[in-house]
Amino acid sequence: MIFKDRFEATHFIESKKIVAIIRAKEGGLLLEAVRALKRGGIECIEVTMTTPGALKILEEVRSKIDDILFGAGTVLDPETARQAILCGAQFIVTPSLNLEVIRLSHRYDIPIIPGAFTPTEILSAWENGAECVKVFPASNVGPDYIKAIKGPFPQIKICPTGGISLDNMKAFLKAGASCLGIGGKLVDSNLIKNQKWDDLTSIAKEYVAQLND
Repeated sequence: MIFKDRFEATHFIESKKIVAIIRAKEGGLLLEAVRALKRGGIECIEVTMTTPGALKILEEVRSKIDDILFGAGTVLDPETARQAILCGAQFIVTPSLNLEVIRLSHRYDIPIIPGAFTPTEILSAWENGAECVKVFPASNVGPDYIKAIKGPFPQIKICPTGGISLDNMKAFLKAGASCLGIGGKLVDSNLIKNQKWDDLTSIAKEYVAQLND
């Protein structure tokens, strides 16, 4: 997919609600994993930079699959962000707040979802231009924390990440989340390792069905 600017790409993420996070110990099978997720209705996917060969995966997916939004996660510094963007990343996600990564992403007109946890970090990320703020780890605080944060900061778009599952995803959205980062509960690394693509597609369909219910 091609977007005219980072705001259009951000709107797409918000409309789809789910960002699937692929984290694996080896990257050889990730192209098929992306295809399996897409068949299940997932259209926003990130590969973490902790995955071996992540940059090559970015290039391969972007060259062979053109109907999803594909980004880079676990980006720790602006140098990695730039490499990922040049390899085709359409959005950047970080586990922590690094203002230089925000500035670098905006230089390339790419959406940035920086990680934050405290109210001070969340507000700082937003004031420095983050399109959406990743609250991580969300499992440690639950939906009530998102609801509490949205009280004084109703304008801030929040993406809870960490521990999101079929059982709690609706509660997070009801609490005010704009979108959700979902990793191992959706993208099971064992299914990738054992090439169980139909199972991965079935799980993706369950999440999409939960959204549409």
